[in-house]
Amino acid sequence: MTEREQKLIFDHWLKDYRSLLFKVVRSYAFTADDQEDLFQDIIIQVWRSVPNYRKESAVSTWLYRVSLNTAIKWMKKERKHQDGRQSMEHVAYVLKESVDEPDERLTWLYEEIGKLNEIDRSITLLLLDGFSYKEMSNIIGITESNVGVKINRIKKYLITKSEKYDHYGV
Repeated sequence: MTEREQKLIFDHWLKDYRSLLFKVVRSYAFTADDQEDLFQDIIIQVWRSVPNYRKESAVSTWLYRVSLNTAIKWMKKERKHQDGRQSMEHVAYVLKESVDEPDERLTWLYEEIGKLNEIDRSITLLLLDGFSYKEMSNIIGITESNVGVKINRIKKYLITKSEKYDHYGV
């Protein structure tokens, strides 16, 4: 694959699957600095992965696998290096999606997803994007039945949390 072909594919993937990447970033990184770092790591990994894509799965499945694995590795690395950070709030606009007003329910959901462990967080994102149990098991590397059990537990957890959440500001 030539570098030009790689760039065309990469640009196409970023254009079509940007929201997928933002979901992963928002679910694993919570400050603007961390979101920027993770987004950059994911983009680099996606660039490197283009030549390895063999069309054995959907592009979205491939990108989820790459981005989730990158996010999980990034989290482990970040836990070791929490000290000595400076704020970069002045560049937070780089990671903002083009949404006029943030939906507080969506913000709440991402906060709750962020409280889940790495595997449950990954499963939740894949579930929200409509992946089948089989696709999820292939991406994450666990059995389909384990995916089903985890989904039921995640749903119960989120339902319990949502009952305590004041959706309407009342």
